[in-house]
Amino acid sequence: MFVNGTIIDGVFDTTVNEFTLQRVKNFDTQSVLNETQINNIYQYLHLHRDNEDGQIITLYDQLPIRLSKEESSQLIGDIEKVMSMYH
Repeated sequence: MFVNGTIIDGVFDTTVNEFTLQRVKNFDTQSVLNETQINNIYQYLHLHRDNEDGQIITLYDQLPIRLSKEESSQLIGDIEKVMSMYH
């Protein structure tokens, strides 16, 4: 099932219960995330949601991407959509 979020896009595979992240903002990527990994990302973002400076995430451990506070909130919403798909 394709997930088209505001900050992220990807495909959720119900047969293996994994989310393949394909886009962050306007950057293409390819990462497979299991439920624990998604939950950990969500918990971190939720805990730091009031950070006025936003967040910096990295793709491929090399490419930093800045997220404003608003974009961080949008990412939390996108992740909540993905979290609801795990069984």
